[in-house]
Amino acid sequence: MTAPSVRVDTTSSVPPYEQIRAQLAALITTGRLTEGERLPPVRQLAADLGLAAGTVARAYRELEAAALIRTRRGAGTRVAPLPAGTARLDTVRLATLAREFTSAARGLGADDTAVLDAVRKALGTA
Repeated sequence: MTAPSVRVDTTSSVPPYEQIRAQLAALITTGRLTEGERLPPVRQLAADLGLAAGTVARAYRELEAAALIRTRRGAGTRVAPLPAGTARLDTVRLATLAREFTSAARGLGADDTAVLDAVRKALGTA
């Protein structure tokens, strides 16, 4: 089993369990972790990240509640089939759209800051 690439920033205001949950959810919904793929046991991932096992267990519980993973005694924790109505993120198409937008924005004379500001405004986070 290959351990997923999960990183925790202990200086972040986002709790460690939420960082783990969000990263694993993204890996699953983008297809980088596929249906049936085994995740590391809670204690192993906790040790790898230097966290308490309860922190990782909470992230796993939330992923189970979202039907993204399944844990079975003896079989471990595995990626579940995506719930109905959950579309996989097409990362290739998204990257293409981002390049097209960036190219068009640069054609208008926008620098990196202006491009990022435009995206933030479009997302409603500016």
